[in-house]
Amino acid sequence: MSVFFILFLIILTSLFDTINQLFLKTSINSLDFNIKSVSQVATFIKQLISLPKVWIGFIFCTLSLCIWLFVLSKADLNYAFSADSMHYIFIALGSKLFLNEKVGTRRWVGTIFIVIGIILITWSNY
Repeated sequence: MSVFFILFLIILTSLFDTINQLFLKTSINSLDFNIKSVSQVATFIKQLISLPKVWIGFIFCTLSLCIWLFVLSKADLNYAFSADSMHYIFIALGSKLFLNEKVGTRRWVGTIFIVIGIILITWSNY
């Protein structure tokens, strides 16, 4: 199997997992809760699972897991896991673009170092 196809699947896994996290974050941010008792935990869980965005997040999580399991069957774990660090890039971009979170200069510099590390690890294995 082509290394480029495996890398594409790893990128897809990271992208789906990022989408999952963005949906879950927007879901939890939409709830107003202050849990002080066990009964309030149950109410919170009922509110949470009634949100369509939570279920959309679960769908992307499941898709990501299925692709990831396929990748693990075809690639070395140290290669796949290292390349899967693209989550850091996607989360920083997604947080900035879709959640309007502040991503500072240090975070971007750190993300660039992660990208360099991913490239070095990818080249060293193939």
